[in-house]
Amino acid sequence: MTQTKSGTQTAILPSADPNWLALRDEAILEPDLPIIDPHHHLWDAPRSPRYLAEELQRDAQAGHKIVGTIFTDCTEGYRTDGPETMRPVGETEFVTAIAERVEAGDYRPAGLCAGIISYADLREGAGVRAVLEAHIAAGKGRFKGIRQSTSWDPNPEIRTTMRTPPEGLLRDEQLRRGFACLEPLGLTFDAWVYHHQLSDVADLAGTFPGTAIILDHVGGPIGIGPYAGRRDEVFAQWKAGILEVARHPNVSVKLGGLAMRLGGFGFHERPVPPSSEDLAAAWRPYIETCIEAFGPDRAMFESNFPVDQLSCSYAVLWNGFKRIVAGASADEKAALFSRTAARVYSIEQVLR
Repeated sequence: MTQTKSGTQTAILPSADPNWLALRDEAILEPDLPIIDPHHHLWDAPRSPRYLAEELQRDAQAGHKIVGTIFTDCTEGYRTDGPETMRPVGETEFVTAIAERVEAGDYRPAGLCAGIISYADLREGAGVRAVLEAHIAAGKGRFKGIRQSTSWDPNPEIRTTMRTPPEGLLRDEQLRRGFACLEPLGLTFDAWVYHHQLSDVADLAGTFPGTAIILDHVGGPIGIGPYAGRRDEVFAQWKAGILEVARHPNVSVKLGGLAMRLGGFGFHERPVPPSSEDLAAAWRPYIETCIEAFGPDRAMFESNFPVDQLSCSYAVLWNGFKRIVAGASADEKAALFSRTAARVYSIEQVLR
């Protein structure tokens, strides 16, 4: 563990060697297809690797037509004083400052950080509304919602977030009192759970049908630790959960996050980075299942960078996604790569 500038403790994430990533170079597929990346992070040292506006711009200009992005919370830039519940508002302030530099022309493309997803602890109940309103004010039109990671597993080695939530947090009555504050403010909720928790998301969506919920990282199928070597069994359980969640029309799904160590594909352990063909072959069953269940208008490809940089470069990642849906229609591709994200997060201006 180490300290961020905000004083928040965080684990240093495993990261790929840039020299290793450079061993794989590919021509960009469909370079004119507009893309909104609805899930990336930004952070500074001592996290590894550093990923700020310069690094995001580098990836966004790597050849794919990135027209907009959504920042997603990662405990960066928190306030270091004042009420504890208000400290996460510092993250929105941190990203807003970057977005204003984008608008001033310091970074390209113009849609970088067009939307912001930050954190607020919904366990504050109705009192969380003041925190949400502070985020809205700090975002200056860019704040779209929150993510409160609730990914939990009985094995302590299965951990992907700095915070360790209790079991069954999405069913907690106090959290749900806070959750009820989102819809009146027009805010979304990003849900990060593991595959065996998908029924919790379905129950939440059914209880709050007017709140837009976005399921992160295809619902978190685990392939490491006690789940290693059980891919077919996990896939069956995961698919049943995906179908249950998809029955709720207020839920969309992010197609990505599979390059994390969590998935157990082991690409980061190879002597040479995987090709986009390798990624497409491994991920196709998960991506196609989600698209079939949710439909293109409730599904959106995501990078999850720099976390997914562990296994591949930004250019190869998006090539892999494009290979998976190579047979889709132009309208379906428009939804999957930009239109769904633009609508769900209300950043349609980046497509004009």
